[in-house]
Amino acid sequence: MLIQKLRLQRGWSQEQLATVSGLSTRTIQRIEGGQQPSLETMNTLAAIFEIDVSQLSGQDRKDMPLTPNSTSEAEEAVAFARVRQIKAFYLHVVKYSAVMTFLLVINLTTSPSYLWVVWPALGWGIGLVGHGLTTFELVPFLNGDWEKRRVEHYLKRKL
Repeated sequence: MLIQKLRLQRGWSQEQLATVSGLSTRTIQRIEGGQQPSLETMNTLAAIFEIDVSQLSGQDRKDMPLTPNSTSEAEEAVAFARVRQIKAFYLHVVKYSAVMTFLLVINLTTSPSYLWVVWPALGWGIGLVGHGLTTFELVPFLNGDWEKRRVEHYLKRKL
């Protein structure tokens, strides 16, 4: 999480950080996703961000109790996850539009009398609508509040 925060403070994309550090974009994605980097990778990133490796690894924060700072970090993690969900939905819309446009061109050039492209557009479109409904929490039984209530019900206590 710290890597992502430092990267965003500098206004870098994951690809830009990968280029500057000499690491792969996938490595940056894995680290930001919570995977523990190797010592060599941590040294590289610490040098890029001009901080100490111990700050980057969080060794000095392992035994600290839950403080407002770590609570705000948890809120940031939730916000980042939410933004990733929205970004994934928008990428889904772009892919849908591109593929359906391509299929429409094929349909109109091969058999303009029968619009078979409607069927894949309808099928995938239903999935896209479902993705949008869950992403923007428009279905009451699929949002975070519903999940929290269900967990509290099974635990028989408030979270």
